Amino acid sequence: MTIYKAKKFACRALKGSGANSGIRVIYAYDEAQDKIELIEIYFKGDKENEDKQRINKIYG
Repeated sequence: MTIYKAKKFACRALKGSGANSGIRVIYAYDEAQDKIELIEIYFKGDKENEDKQRINKIYG
């Protein structure tokens, strides 16, 4: 299973602009089963990075 972070999602409904605006989507892709699993969605203005320890504990 491979973990991906999609970064370039802007949202006009959310506050802020520039580098701290938009949302981040973290997901896992299982190529063997051709399956995508949502892990986390967060607003970059509230949280700089995903919870890597939690993701590694579950998927590592």
